[in-house]
Amino acid sequence: MRAARLASCGLAVARLAVVLPLLSAAGPGAAADATLDRDYALKTSQAALGNRPANYAFTAADGRRVELAAFRGKPLVVNFVYTGCFQVCPAATQFLKLASEQAGAALGRERFALATIGFNLPFDSPAAMRDFARRQGVDAANWRFLTPEAAQLDALLADFGFSHVATPKGFDHVLQATILDADGRIVKQVYGETFALDAFVEPLKALVAGAPLPADGAGSMIEKLRLLCTVYDPVSGVYRLDYALFVEMLGGLLVIVATALFLLQDRRRAQRRH
Repeated sequence: MRAARLASCGLAVARLAVVLPLLSAAGPGAAADATLDRDYALKTSQAALGNRPANYAFTAADGRRVELAAFRGKPLVVNFVYTGCFQVCPAATQFLKLASEQAGAALGRERFALATIGFNLPFDSPAAMRDFARRQGVDAANWRFLTPEAAQLDALLADFGFSHVATPKGFDHVLQATILDADGRIVKQVYGETFALDAFVEPLKALVAGAPLPADGAGSMIEKLRLLCTVYDPVSGVYRLDYALFVEMLGGLLVIVATALFLLQDRRRAQRRH
């Protein structure tokens, strides 16, 4: 498993090589735990781009029935949590709150909507979602906390490309904020407990203005690296970058460079002898 993780991170780093000169230092991010198949989780998440999820029905935290189609007409941001999570999901929600405030300042809160969906049924009931929103201090009019119907849950998660694995401590899951356009089509996945604010705000600005979405570039590569190279720390209950992987990759790179230099010098000595 560690070899597979190292290979996955190595692939991501290789893809980053062409854009690294343009990047500033990336802060620690979070995505999925090591018990998840990282390649599968990323592939599943990215495969959801372009999907138009079905018109799923939910019960809102206030007890009202809400359908996904009710959010059509403006961009929508969807994220998934389970209310029994005491660190990672709250931290991700707090950062999403900050990001939504930045987007609201730039666009106006009424120009987009957010929906946080509980995926751990039957425990993520409307009452539990209401309490979760209260504990996070979220009371924005454009943000709904929703409980899906049990019969639709698997199809709902599949449509959004959301992966999770049950563990003795709860769930290991991809941390993603999914952005849908006004027609209900998924156009962007933003990964991590934290992320670059422009990776969130700029797509919303483009959608509101009817402009083309910003091209995926350095930012998206960093997001993928975060998803692929983060691990869950059971002691702190936090997803963190696995720096040991970077040390191993750096060691391997140094070996390759040293070998290449040795061969080059040996070739030059041979040429001088001739």
